[in-house]
Amino acid sequence: MKLYSLSVLYKGEPKAVLLKAAYDVSSFSFFQRSSVQEFMTFTSQLIVERSAKGSRASVKEQEYLCHVYVRNDSLAGVVIADSEYPSRVAFTLLEKVLDEFSKQVDRIEWPVGSPASIHYTALDGHLSRYQNPREADPMTKVQAELDETKIILHNTMESLLERGEKLDDLVSKSEVLGTQSKAFYKTARKQNSCCAIM
Repeated sequence: MKLYSLSVLYKGEPKAVLLKAAYDVSSFSFFQRSSVQEFMTFTSQLIVERSAKGSRASVKEQEYLCHVYVRNDSLAGVVIADSEYPSRVAFTLLEKVLDEFSKQVDRIEWPVGSPASIHYTALDGHLSRYQNPREADPMTKVQAELDETKIILHNTMESLLERGEKLDDLVSKSEVLGTQSKAFYKTARKQNSCCAIM
């Protein structure tokens, strides 16, 4: 699970305006990083332009998922992640970032802002903290713990059933052994009584 991009944009009438963005392109080769970053910016703007106000959506592109949230006040956020990243956590992150952004950056700056002019520094921190959704999101952490507990219980039940099956085998073998030992005892007694006469 990996987050590649976290962007805050303003949905203007003709075009979407990028206000601030954070990228993690370390998994790409050094020579591809700037192109990948430009492509992520372009994709984020395009998705926001084509999304309605007050909507949330997830768009799949090859092995990537682009999660977009456009608020009614035209402030939008886009997360680009791999397809394994939980969408609920991505939307939780977007909602948190947009709420923080709207409190820290004056609304007048949104339509005319740019990444250089907007003073909001929390995006990089959010991008790195949310790389592991289990640590960043309490619900995901609880779900992961429940899944682990379920696996442990399942394994415990399997081992109990195996132990029960082994006990059944031992009991049936002991019953067979009991009849065989009785037959051996009788045969040995006959043999010994024959030898005792001599």
